[in-house]
This record gives sequence, structure tokens and C-alpha cells, in this order.
Amino acid sequence: MNKRFIQLLAGCLSGALPAFADSGSNVPSELYDPVALLLLVVIGGLLLAIIILGNAVLGAMDIFREKMKKDAGKALITIGVISLVFLSQSAFATSVVTTEANPYFTRLSSTSFYLMISVIIVELAVIISLLFVLRFLAGIKRKRKPAKATVPGKPKVSWFEKLNNTKTLDAAAEADEDMGHDFDGIHELNNPTPPWWKWGFIFTVCFGIVYFWRTEITHSAPNQLEELAVAEEKAAIAKEEYLKKAANNIDENNVVLLTDANDIAAGQKIFVASCAPCHGPQGQGVVGPNLTDDYWLHGGKINDVFKTIKYGVADKGMKSWQEDFSPKQLAQLASFVKSIHGSNPPNPKEAQGQKE
Repeated sequence: MNKRFIQLLAGCLSGALPAFADSGSNVPSELYDPVALLLLVVIGGLLLAIIILGNAVLGAMDIFREKMKKDAGKALITIGVISLVFLSQSAFATSVVTTEANPYFTRLSSTSFYLMISVIIVELAVIISLLFVLRFLAGIKRKRKPAKATVPGKPKVSWFEKLNNTKTLDAAAEADEDMGHDFDGIHELNNPTPPWWKWGFIFTVCFGIVYFWRTEITHSAPNQLEELAVAEEKAAIAKEEYLKKAANNIDENNVVLLTDANDIAAGQKIFVASCAPCHGPQGQGVVGPNLTDDYWLHGGKINDVFKTIKYGVADKGMKSWQEDFSPKQLAQLASFVKSIHGSNPPNPKEAQGQKE
């Protein structure tokens, strides 16, 4: 049987050899492709397994032939199983899958790649068939574990009772462990403390000793108060970073009037550089309206001023400044505008808008 396998495999691979090497071409042989080498190694390993199993099956058939003489009723079963092996061998010799698609992960041609994959699949099928045949010929059967015999009168112990090392498993054991304390039908039994509880208690004691030594004697680790101080310091840093980022989350709905001198100074710097050409360096008004009186064209509240600066007034020639400044800077600019209200600069422009 093993000779037949070798002949069939040689016949299958002979058709693929032209694809692996071309002596008249400068193209590297497909045998040097890592995928081709891997597939050939797998094919060779499976072929070796088939040869070994084939020899084992032949030896088992000689032994089983003697049994067949005594029990002719098993002949049909044997013939059917062995026929399956020969059918799989035939498929091994004739099954070739081809496709026009070239695998993208290898230089192998489609014919060579799928031929070797088909050979591997058929070899696996042959190995499985041989294993079934060998098992049948050898008469292998699964051995069932014998049921554990139970001692009459001995209570069954569950895993939970084993874990807790429970001693009182039945009425007789409870009577032996009864401590004589009875309250409303409840008896106190002398069951031991569960081992897991005792080991847990020992672990906590050891942990407490090590913790006290490190935190209070050698100071190699922080105690609870020191850990709290470190945590508060980290929280303060995180809060500061959050507030820095939150400063850019300001819009016309949540803006508030800034009164800090640094914010007002920053807003004044932006105003002089960007707003003075239209509103004057002191807000007295030039092309744009006077920003120091009680009259406003688009509202005089901090939210209204912020919104006007942010979105602009296109029909009156005021641009939107939201692309030029951050929300924090817009809030500083709006707060500066509010701070110069009532400053009465020289040569103010006439009032415009509604009084607020």
C-alpha cells in the first residue's frame, strides 16, 4: 500500500514540476519561494505519516485476517472501510484545483499553489481514513471509567463541604460535635473554621506587618496620609490642565465678564491692534460706533458683545473674528470693551442704536 501512495504522489507532482523551474528563463525558480518550500515540507511530512500508518494498517490486516476466519459477519464492514481508503487514494491522484487568480502572498502560479494545497488536503483525508481503519482492525474501544463504589451509610461530600472542611455531614456527626447550646431549636456545632478563612486571616496579618514596617519604620513606601497628599497634588495639576483646556470652550452662552487686570490688559492689546482702526484707540468710534456710551446696535450685555465680535456684522462691514482669536481671547476682548464703558474719551462719535 505504501508503494501505491508513493507512485500516486509522484504522478501528481510530476505535472507541477514544469511550473517550478524553467531552464530557459531568467525568472527565479518557484522552488525558492518560501510558501512553496513550506508547502513541500508539509506534503513530505504528511506523506511520511501516510507511509507509517500504511505499514501499521498492513500489519493489523494480517492479524485481523485470522479473526475474519472466525467471524465472517465482519467482512462486509471491513471491505467498506478499506474501500474508503482506496477511494481517498484515488482522490489523491485525481483531485487538482485550478483557478486564474494568483495568490498575492507568493510568486507561485495559481496551478502550482492550488495543486499543492489539494495534495495536502487529500493527504489529510488519507491519514484520517487510515486512522479509522487502524482503530477498527486493532479493535480499539473507548474505556469507560468505572463508577466509584459508595460505602453504604457514608454521606456524600460535596466540593463546597470539602473546601470548608465540614465535619458534621449527617445526624450522627452533628450529635458528636454538638456543644450543648440550644436556642429555639438551633444547635451550636463545633465545626472548624474553614481553611480558606484561616489562610486569608494569616495573609492579612502578614500583610499588615509588612505594610507597617515599610510605611512607619523604614519609610520605603508612603502611608495613607502621604498617598492622600500625592493624590491631591496630582488632582490640582489635572484641574489646572482642565481649566486651560476649558478656557477654549467659551461661547456666547456661557461667557462671563472677566475682571482680572491681566485679562483686561490682554483684551486691550487685541483691541488696539485689531479694532482701533474702526472704533478708535479709546473706543470713541470712527467708522464703527462709539463703544463707551450707553447706546448699542447689537446689545450691550457681555454675551451680546462676545457674539458680535465672534460672528461679526457682515452687512455693516465688521468681519468675524472667531478664526483669528481663541474663545479665551474673544472673552478678554469683550470684557475690555465693557470696561471702557463711561470713560468719555475726546471727540466721541454720536450715539447709535438703543440705550441700555
